[in-house]
Amino acid sequence: MFDHILRRLLAPAPDRLPEPDARLALAALLVRAARTDGTYDSAEMERIDRILIERHKLSPFQAAALRAEAEDLEAQAPDTVRFTRALKAATAPEDRGALMEALWSVTLADGGRDAEEDRLMRLVANLLGLTDVESALARQRAEKA
Repeated sequence: MFDHILRRLLAPAPDRLPEPDARLALAALLVRAARTDGTYDSAEMERIDRILIERHKLSPFQAAALRAEAEDLEAQAPDTVRFTRALKAATAPEDRGALMEALWSVTLADGGRDAEEDRLMRLVANLLGLTDVESALARQRAEKA
């Protein structure tokens, strides 16, 4: 079902993803961020849905369906490095801060942070070409929202 997007993600230098695949890749990375601490609860799912609704102008039903697809893709997706690099290629540089804010928003949705989540967020920020300061600012914006 996800063969085409997985082939792109597994490529040594992933091509820019077309919009439907980029949307799914973002949703899957949000799911990965939510699952990093070993729990995946309704607050995180609701936050992912809200992000998808806002970023992609989806209905609640469409957002939930995309999240469900993303859950399946995330379970099959390659390592976070290639996955995030493909998403970076699909995201304009000026939009990467907002992407990081969305990831922090999901990570913080369950009310806490742990070492695994912090490691993932540092890795993703680096792979997206963001500095620690830019990631910290994104986290602060997510905390205020």
